[in-house]
Amino acid sequence: MKLAVCLKEVVGRDTRYDLEPSAKWIREDHVSFEIGECDEYALEAALRLREKLGGEVLIVCVGVGRAERVVRKGLAMGADRAILVVDEERRLDGPFPTASALASVLAEEKCDLVLTGAQSDDFGYGQTGVMLAELLGVPHSSLVMEIDVAPDGTRVRLVKELEGGWFQNQTVPLPALVTVQAGISPVRYVSLKGIMQAKKKEIRKVGLDELEKRFEDLPGLEVRRLRVPVVDRKAEIFEGDIEAAVEHLVDRLLREAKVL
Repeated sequence: MKLAVCLKEVVGRDTRYDLEPSAKWIREDHVSFEIGECDEYALEAALRLREKLGGEVLIVCVGVGRAERVVRKGLAMGADRAILVVDEERRLDGPFPTASALASVLAEEKCDLVLTGAQSDDFGYGQTGVMLAELLGVPHSSLVMEIDVAPDGTRVRLVKELEGGWFQNQTVPLPALVTVQAGISPVRYVSLKGIMQAKKKEIRKVGLDELEKRFEDLPGLEVRRLRVPVVDRKAEIFEGDIEAAVEHLVDRLLREAKVL
């Protein structure tokens, strides 16, 4: 079975960062980068399917040249090969241009199942995977928590997460695309053996000019300004016995907060 996983390089979840002077993005000189959380779960799901069914796992990533590091980690986890679409000038400014670049690469691969994260850790649009499915012309399911390929290999049974703690069972014909929710299964640790093997695995680098699509003509998104939330916490302690404190609290909620 041929599986493809789309990875994105994002700022490390435990990294402290500052905004650039323009406030359009963060300063990247003192931050670490990693695979997006949902993308890492998608890769783990693909690796487990390959272990069960055989085949290969292909990583596809769009990013600057530095993203090769997170691609190498994906290979160290167990993926077979990778394609890195290099966008050094960051011309792909939104989900649709990014999905278009991914589709240009994946169209020639003829994968049985494409897996992406449900959303990225940075912008969190949750749209790239869905758009990619449409561009590839395959059915899709989002927020997937379980994946089980049918014995005949013609369809995949899925469990997707809904709101309020509910889940929905779906059966989707293959080829297909699924966006994977975080927590689908424990993510494996990268072994020293995996790191050494990853150095020998193929990463094919593709420039945007090598793709047929003209990305300048595609609608994108522009970040005008980022703002850091202001932390404003204040607590007030009501002195006295419980009855007086409760009476005072109710009075404040009625007159000042106006929530009662």
